[in-house]
Amino acid sequence: MATMHTAERVSARDRSDNYVFQRSILAYHEAAKRVQGRVLEIGTGMGYGIEVVAPHTTHFTTVDKSRAYDTTLPANAEFRQMEVPPLRFEDESFDCVISFQVIEHIKRDREFVREVHRVLRKGGVFIVSTPNAPMSLTRNPWHVREYRAEELKSLLGECFAEVECLGVEGNEKVMEYYEKNRQGVERITRFDVLDLQHRLPRWMLQIPYDVLNRLNRRRLLNENTSLTESITMQDYRIAPISERCFDLYFIARK
Repeated sequence: MATMHTAERVSARDRSDNYVFQRSILAYHEAAKRVQGRVLEIGTGMGYGIEVVAPHTTHFTTVDKSRAYDTTLPANAEFRQMEVPPLRFEDESFDCVISFQVIEHIKRDREFVREVHRVLRKGGVFIVSTPNAPMSLTRNPWHVREYRAEELKSLLGECFAEVECLGVEGNEKVMEYYEKNRQGVERITRFDVLDLQHRLPRWMLQIPYDVLNRLNRRRLLNENTSLTESITMQDYRIAPISERCFDLYFIARK
């Protein structure tokens, strides 16, 4: 039997992650078009974005609270292990900061944004993605919070002079998978007649959520193999923000 790993860190090697992985890797390819100079990534994760973004930088620094990546760092890249905030870098150290699917895990999100602003040079860019709350199918206890577009815009606007609000949308194939996923989640949550997913503290729900999420993804793979495996990065696109976006993809300029 395949190893059960957390559904919060998607992998290109787990076929059941493909739907999420392709959306995640798109964020890096879009960032690669926009970054330059010295770039900081907050949230290395499994490291699949390093080889996409690092070649477009003069120096690439990636940080995470744990070392989970298994890729070889290119010559112009370095990894630093740290929990954030704060960011242990000097003021105005970077031309760009990217952080994908991280801010929803940060308790002190305002301090997090202030720290990103601090380490950016004048004119620097912060590219951030996070789940779009209206598209979430259930409570994710690993997330401290999830944002609506207006909430994230307001948060970034406290520090940044300009905020461009974009999102990640999927085509009909992606929406077909999303609907099957929604049905699978409903089959699981119908047993939660006391609405414990919203009543219990996050720490009590994290492991059950992880197991059920992983099992649901693998069921979707087994029952819809061709659909799951056929989804590619090209089935997603960066678009003006809407309720239909899976992720918020915001670009803030200092």
